[in-house]
Amino acid sequence: MKIELESLGIIKTPFEELEGMPIQPVGAKGVKGQLILKDEFKDGLKDLEGFSHIEVLYLLHKVKGHSLEVKPFLDDKTHGVFATRSPKRPNRIGASVIKVTGVEDNIVHVENVDMLNGTPILDIKPFVPHLYEGTVDELKIGWFEDKHQDASTKKADDRFVS
Repeated sequence: MKIELESLGIIKTPFEELEGMPIQPVGAKGVKGQLILKDEFKDGLKDLEGFSHIEVLYLLHKVKGHSLEVKPFLDDKTHGVFATRSPKRPNRIGASVIKVTGVEDNIVHVENVDMLNGTPILDIKPFVPHLYEGTVDELKIGWFEDKHQDASTKKADDRFVS
């Protein structure tokens, strides 16, 4: 089944190149950006300023192709792509939870951006951790268990560019 999506707008960030940018929001703490929606979608931002965080789904538009096994930035071993947050995914969809600092007209001001400047926005959802209460009691994070702390300092290299 072929699925077509329309970009809602773009993400404005200080990152012009993939190499050297943060690999997760924890590594981009305090980095400011903007979600600039097309005018036709601005009414969808009504009441968003009442949320401190949002989940943004976006297209990893500079990544070419995909791999079912990848060596992620946080490990020196290969893993199945669906057991990673690697950008080299079959559908090239990225997801980040980021902080909202303001909403005006068609612009959402945000912090902790770990996306490339000009990244197309696919969707925006309010982040409500309470919706997961009682559903993640026995949380396991697989191979990330002894690696996740490195995400705050690790930067992207060129491994997923081509």
